Amino acid sequence: MTQSHLPHRVAFIGFGEAARAFLVGWGDARPPHVSAFDIKTQMTSAAMQAQYQAHGVDGAANPAAALERAGLVFSVVTADQALVAAQSAAPCLAAGALWLDCNSCAPDTKAQAARIIESAGGRYVDVAIMAPVHPKRHLVPMLVSGPHAAAAIDALAALSMRPDIAGDKVGQASSIKMLRSVIIKGMEALSAECFLAARRAGVEEQVLASLERSDPDINWRARASYNLERMIVHGARRASEMREVAATVAALGLPDGMSAASAQWQAQIAGLELDPGDDDLLVRMDRILGRL
Repeated sequence: MTQSHLPHRVAFIGFGEAARAFLVGWGDARPPHVSAFDIKTQMTSAAMQAQYQAHGVDGAANPAAALERAGLVFSVVTADQALVAAQSAAPCLAAGALWLDCNSCAPDTKAQAARIIESAGGRYVDVAIMAPVHPKRHLVPMLVSGPHAAAAIDALAALSMRPDIAGDKVGQASSIKMLRSVIIKGMEALSAECFLAARRAGVEEQVLASLERSDPDINWRARASYNLERMIVHGARRASEMREVAATVAALGLPDGMSAASAQWQAQIAGLELDPGDDDLLVRMDRILGRL
């Protein structure tokens, strides 16, 4: 699409890693006016104001100021705040504004948020971000679903983003994201339980060798180290997501024990508040075990 199709005013609710990655990716092709509100503004105002300034956005003191006349809104908060964000923003939305709910939430949570946004005159879109935002930034794979998915595709394509339609119902995109995370985040939690226990038992090398013989296509040492790094850095956010994953599985009438346990491991590792350090599995495991 041409520059003339760019949304004129874009707002971010939440100004963390995803919002900043999109802005850097857009570069000089960004919309003419970008505003943002993050709840951290009310707690660590100076730090958030510095982030707003560094990224050239109008930092707002409240959702109403950020959303004023914005036709396209990215909701990029933590999973446990997605519904709260919709409730806070709904009274302030411009009529017909597209609300892109990019949060990792259960389909039922997204359906609740959709009712709130739609009743306020907004257009709700279920968005699933299907990979880490780095290094791809605005080119990260996305799925969108809901009755306004086509309009969202047009708006995102104008920003050179790469969305695909998952369906015409809210919850279809998030279902794919949630159920994929059973494996992705669950494997991280399994890595923690397996390798930390092996290291404490003094048999980590034997366990690694056995896994490599069983499945030589995976570099188990590198994968385990990467999984632990993800949990150290992003475990709190992943724990919130896995609670939503457990809710997704339970709503389908299936046992959710694996996902619930994964949330516990993610929260446990994140709660240690460690520096991930160098990419060495043994050093990383010892750093974690020293705090458990």
